[in-house]
Amino acid sequence: MKLAKNLDRLGTESAFSILAEAKKVEAQGKEMIYLGLGQPDFKSPKHVVDAAKKALDDGHHGYVLSNGILECRQAVTRKIKKLYNKDVDPERVMIMPGGKPTMFFAISMFGEPGSEIIFPTPGFPIYESMINYSGAKAVPYDILKEKDLKFDPEKILSLITDKTRLLIIINPNNPTGSFVEKPAIDFLAEGLKKHPHVTILSDEIYSRQIYDNKEMPTFFNYPDLQDRLIVLDGWSKAYSMTGWRLGWSVWPENLIPHVNRLAVNSFSCVNAAAQYAGIAALDGPDDFIHNMMKEFNVRRKLVTDGLNNIPGIECPMPGGAFYVFPKVIGTGMNGSEFTKKCMYEAGVAIVPGTAFGSTAKDYIRISFAASQDNISKALEKIKKMLG
Repeated sequence: MKLAKNLDRLGTESAFSILAEAKKVEAQGKEMIYLGLGQPDFKSPKHVVDAAKKALDDGHHGYVLSNGILECRQAVTRKIKKLYNKDVDPERVMIMPGGKPTMFFAISMFGEPGSEIIFPTPGFPIYESMINYSGAKAVPYDILKEKDLKFDPEKILSLITDKTRLLIIINPNNPTGSFVEKPAIDFLAEGLKKHPHVTILSDEIYSRQIYDNKEMPTFFNYPDLQDRLIVLDGWSKAYSMTGWRLGWSVWPENLIPHVNRLAVNSFSCVNAAAQYAGIAALDGPDDFIHNMMKEFNVRRKLVTDGLNNIPGIECPMPGGAFYVFPKVIGTGMNGSEFTKKCMYEAGVAIVPGTAFGSTAKDYIRISFAASQDNISKALEKIKKMLG
């Protein structure tokens, strides 16, 4: 059979292949500690699970609107109003099966041969994968060159040309855990006023996972950009609902018909029971998030301090999400070599930096969405492995 050539340009998310490899090693009798996937180790809140059960008991078993049931979209707008004091029309909200469809749809709308899309590296790998798949030119801004792995807004603005269609921002960042505060976002937003042809995709999926009592500088704060702003968020990280496959995004009004058609042509609609669970999460108390973040904060210090106490490893303190992104070249190994050795010798599954961009060859990503006990054990195993 003859396949389309653009399939050769499609990448993947290596964290899942590393998980599969680690499972094979574990099946051969090797004890394994998993610090690879970006998945909170907390169960979804009970009131959320109960809402899904009730929805099924109440007979919500059929098709729903492609953009999501109105009640769920309204719950999203209520949460945006509560968090950011921003009024959003529910007709601009799309309920998605996770965060990736928003990435896929946005890049599909703007990416084609001759266009340029600016994105962070290292960054969530699906962005670069989809840009390449679309045929657009992928224009990276390398955050490894910056202090604390935070992007420089001036350098981002310098990359914009008349061919730029889309700018992708991930804040807090996956995989680095770096968090860019409001003054830098203000500077970037002001600079973007001079480039009205550029649409912004702001990935704010980790917006509820920020440390040190700092506030999220959401792009909802900038009224002049709203007619070309796409905001990606969802339930997976904040409410530990990764397996529910439930996300939301807000789009400019003129793009909604296109997003709806893409939805109809791909997933039709998000299952109804999950959406009722999503309503319960957004309208319910935030105690779950606060308790989870208290635990993540302890783990953040545990893993950062532990790694910095191992010769050859340099690890900045993350400002958001639940990842650290240490540099390991001082051990005499690059990131890929280090992660292989960790898996097969220490029994610790982590992800090499190159899974998130080719410039990150000297780095690894560790998820601290695991128990303190497992983090401590993993650190001891790595330290022992390095002699």
